[in-house]
Amino acid sequence: MSNMAKLELDGNRYEIPTVTGSEGERAIALGSLRDATGYITLDEGYANTGSCQSAITFIDGERGILRYRGVPIEDLAEQSSFIETAYLIIYGNLPTRAQLRRFSELLTDNENLHEDMKYHFEGFPSTAHPMAILSAMINASSCFYPGLNGPRNPERFDIHAARLISQVRTIAAFSYRKSRGLPIIYPKRSYKYTANFLHMMFSDPYDDYELKPEVVKALDLIFLLHADHEQNCSTATVRMVASSQANLFACAAAGVCALWGPLHGGANQAVVEMLQEIHRSGDDGSRFVAAAKDKTSGKRLMGFGHRVYKQYDPRAKIIKRACDRLLDSMRIDDPLLDIAKHLEAAALQDPYFIERRLYPNVDFYSGIIMRAVGIPIEMFTVIFAIGRMPGWIANFKEIMDDPRSRIYRPRQLYTGPTARPYVPVDQRGT
Repeated sequence: MSNMAKLELDGNRYEIPTVTGSEGERAIALGSLRDATGYITLDEGYANTGSCQSAITFIDGERGILRYRGVPIEDLAEQSSFIETAYLIIYGNLPTRAQLRRFSELLTDNENLHEDMKYHFEGFPSTAHPMAILSAMINASSCFYPGLNGPRNPERFDIHAARLISQVRTIAAFSYRKSRGLPIIYPKRSYKYTANFLHMMFSDPYDDYELKPEVVKALDLIFLLHADHEQNCSTATVRMVASSQANLFACAAAGVCALWGPLHGGANQAVVEMLQEIHRSGDDGSRFVAAAKDKTSGKRLMGFGHRVYKQYDPRAKIIKRACDRLLDSMRIDDPLLDIAKHLEAAALQDPYFIERRLYPNVDFYSGIIMRAVGIPIEMFTVIFAIGRMPGWIANFKEIMDDPRSRIYRPRQLYTGPTARPYVPVDQRGT
């Protein structure tokens, strides 16, 4: 701790300690504010409130920086894989060859669901949203592993973490197959993580899906770029639930529910829905761009700008290059992709968008990639959940490893009626 913040309230002066993070970020430690002053802080939406101290991910939105455990996202995207990055996020360091091999073996050994889980899938209607199935099935899966709620030890955590990362893609693929009335495809031990997911999604019992390296690489990159992103809505939800000492699977299921919201995980789906709307109107994107600049039109460019990044989203720079390579290699003729390129060019060249820093973000390009790969729009947020699982697990681990951890219990500012008497029903009027 260093320096003291000075606060004057009701004629009294208070000194409040400050805290400095490893990257120079500064915070006022308000944990004892209410005891000392009788006041609480009010910060609706937590836009300016640090809810925890964490060593996992660093973001500098003003400079467009994202690092996992200190490693720049650019380096990981260029040289790493999703699974190696998952290990880094969860355990704090890049794995040795032996550590990565053991982690990969744990993933392979735990990729199959308990056979009785098939009966749970059968209970969902064909119209069930894959995110509803994903959340419910993660919770249901925990019932088959009673050790989840036993005494904590590192070996048990390793197995449960690997099991969750591995099975989330199996559940996701099974839920997709269920929604389409297709037979379940089991994972293959010989396939790596992302290739196995595509196999379970798109293969037939009599014909394996053709695994194109450029497709596997593009989807693996989407997972990697979404692996963690500081204290967003779903990650904060995971930490909130974990603070109650709930098990790992229950916390992850809660994260899925938070991610399902259209203002969080649904952003890449909103991009494709916007492109579809533009296409149906017979527009190439020009009229929509003009309308987006008119505040009275009600039109908004989805997939542009970011709440945290005031510069170009560093993930967007990376995924744009991957998107361009994938589309060139696949030679896809899709009018929606043509519209997307038109919108991208407008946002990068039009002074209106440049001045407001409304650059294309990671959701814009990931939505385009997933459409090109053939992933249906209702699965977009599920893909996000698969990618974000290492970050949720790492945040769960931070809570569980901290001996000072207490259950989260935010305060509120009550604005309802003051004390009033109970009125019997026959005196309340008609």
